Amino acid sequence: MNKYFAHIFLIYLLLLINGGCFSQQSKIDSLLNIVKSTKEDTIKINTLNSLADKLRRIGEYDAAIRYAEKGRALSEKIVFKKGIASSLHNTANIYMQKGDYPKALVLYFKSIKIKEELGDKKGVSNSLSNIGLIYSSQGDYSKALEKYFNALKIDIESNDKHGIASDYNNIGIVYQNQSEYSKALEQYFAALKIFEEILNTPGQQLTEEARRITKQNISHSRNNIGYIYIDQGNYPKALEQYFAALKIEEELGDKQGAATSYNNMGLVYERQGDYTRALEEHFKSLQIRTAIGDKQGVASSFGNISSIYKKQAELQKNPDSIKIYLSKALEQNLKSLKINEEMGDQQGIAYSLNNNGAIYTNQGDISVEVLVKAEYYKKALEQYFMSLKIKEEIGDKQGIANTYINIATVNSVLKNYASSKKYLNDALLISKEIGFKEAIKESYRNLADLENQLGNYKLSLENYKQYIIYKDSLLNEENTKKTVQQQMQYEFDKKESETKTEQDKKDVIANEEKQKQKIVIASVTAGLILVLILAIVIFRSLRQNQKKNKIITEQKLIVEKQKELVEEKQKEILDSIHYAKRIQTALITSEKYISKQLQILQKN
Repeated sequence: MNKYFAHIFLIYLLLLINGGCFSQQSKIDSLLNIVKSTKEDTIKINTLNSLADKLRRIGEYDAAIRYAEKGRALSEKIVFKKGIASSLHNTANIYMQKGDYPKALVLYFKSIKIKEELGDKKGVSNSLSNIGLIYSSQGDYSKALEKYFNALKIDIESNDKHGIASDYNNIGIVYQNQSEYSKALEQYFAALKIFEEILNTPGQQLTEEARRITKQNISHSRNNIGYIYIDQGNYPKALEQYFAALKIEEELGDKQGAATSYNNMGLVYERQGDYTRALEEHFKSLQIRTAIGDKQGVASSFGNISSIYKKQAELQKNPDSIKIYLSKALEQNLKSLKINEEMGDQQGIAYSLNNNGAIYTNQGDISVEVLVKAEYYKKALEQYFMSLKIKEEIGDKQGIANTYINIATVNSVLKNYASSKKYLNDALLISKEIGFKEAIKESYRNLADLENQLGNYKLSLENYKQYIIYKDSLLNEENTKKTVQQQMQYEFDKKESETKTEQDKKDVIANEEKQKQKIVIASVTAGLILVLILAIVIFRSLRQNQKKNKIITEQKLIVEKQKELVEEKQKEILDSIHYAKRIQTALITSEKYISKQLQILQKN
């Protein structure tokens, strides 16, 4: 895996672990408001650390460091050890993303010491994993594996399935860098299996955020498998993995992940020599990265586009066409360099400077005028030496070896043979130290050419024989890779078939569950509809009864009113009769009086 590509992949892993870089600005604004309005307590410390992390993700490294250090200072002031450890870890993340590995390592180890005192196993595991990422990027694979296996042990003890799967992915990356493809694939499939189990285990309740992260990790594992196929030259299979990853990323709205998949597709098409398609994919990636403010990704995209223009220049026959493509390549690479310098990304700066040197060398090669040619070679050496200085500072031994060879090549063209020989021997020494066979081969080839130009034919032949030995060794490794690739393809297809079968079973179960759910939902819906209809009928009946009762009540009131009127009239009539009778009685002589008077008269 290309060293700068490995560095960019490292950054992608770090962004993935922390949730990507998109939709960060609104969160940053919110956190800034909290920082301004919160008193000096643990809430403010946690906010400062979150703010530093969000700023790191969008490439605002200086501001990120500033807020992380504020969080650390406040944590020390109120003796909040957890806050100190988090601030140290965050600051280390920033320096790692910038490519300043020595500073990052010091801070990670300080963070681990405090986390161990606090018993924060998860925190220790995270810091160990990031240390492993640094060692892997530096090419120190034995140390990287040591840290990854230590992290894995902690995650297994804690039964942290996400952590275990992430550890498998990290270990796989190291094996891949060592060309141990079968081991790498084994780790990647182990990670993929765990993530899919987490996602698809029946009865397991996952929050939406947990489901999103798990799917994102599945996409990540697919990308890892694709990286292996790129290294092996199995480009159709690589594209198959990247398209599968892209489908998940688009479903999730994971713009960071989608940009990475487009970028990786561009790398595949570039390897295939389909530069038009490669540019299309890289420009898609660039557009997304620009939109989401992913400065690291934008710088990477400019560098990749520059690389394609440079390769297109090599295909041209017309000197003017070559100049045009080299000019385009330089323009894109200078954009990449500018962004890397703005971010302080040392690894990115070194890579861009090295590419500038290669472009200036090519421009010198095609120049006819002696002074113009010399000027281009001078510029090339300036770029290479600046790149070398950074690589020495960050301990990038593979990068140092490659830069030594580049410097030697230019000096050889300028006939500075002594200087050229010195740098080739230095490249050979460091390449043998780290087992970098490709650089060993190139060093011997250049030494053979150099000794031949000097007339030292015996030494030239000896170097040429060594060149052939390493060439054959690499060829045998390539053949071994192809054999392993065939074995892996069989295993992969087998695993894919098993996975598909298992997935089909899960789909059948899921469909049955869906059917049951549909039946239940339909039954419940029908029941609800019946209840609703019944409620409407009852409601209407009640309304009608209310209306009837109202009418009856009103009629009753009318009857009672009429009754009262009749009784009142009747009373009035009776009162009149009684009154008339009293008058009559008063005016007419009573019967008793008349009868008595008659009796008196009869006696007389």
